[in-house]
Amino acid sequence: MAITVEKNVNGIEGLCVITPKVFGDERGYFVETYNENDMKAEGLDYVFVQDNQSASKKGVLRGLHFQKNFPQDKLVRVISGEVYDVAVDLREGSKTFGKHYGILLSAENKKQFMIPKGFAHGFLVVSDYAEFCYKVTDFYHPNDEGGLMYNDPDIAVQWPIPEGMTEADLILSDKDKVNASYKDYCAEHGISL
Repeated sequence: MAITVEKNVNGIEGLCVITPKVFGDERGYFVETYNENDMKAEGLDYVFVQDNQSASKKGVLRGLHFQKNFPQDKLVRVISGEVYDVAVDLREGSKTFGKHYGILLSAENKKQFMIPKGFAHGFLVVSDYAEFCYKVTDFYHPNDEGGLMYNDPDIAVQWPIPEGMTEADLILSDKDKVNASYKDYCAEHGISL
């Protein structure tokens, strides 16, 4: 097996951190970034239909995003630089609804984060530059994305602000600046807190 899997991280069912085996010597390294047989052997039986990649500079914060009607399972990793990656459980009826988990993903540690359907997801670039890759189980559907505020006090993510920056220096898209609060999301979905 070319991977080790930490399942149900932070007590959140379905969230997994995957560490691939890296084969390296003085020439460099080789790593399998995805092997369907290894994933299935670990009980991670997903059919990915689209691969995405983004590049961002230091201080860019993307999220917290979710799909409204066409949810996606996501397998995410970083191929250049470092990001702090976060998933928030929004699965109605989940015993960990509203709970989150964050992990540092980097080109160096080569860890991957498996995020099932029903989670909000986002990341903050903590290196000068980062390239972020993700496999998804449904195609992109325009106008299907929702969002939660990255700094919502009820979710309380402890984002590691990059050295030399303050929270006011973080770079968000216009739509991420006006994402819903956790309380508003719950009220809209008839979920009592």
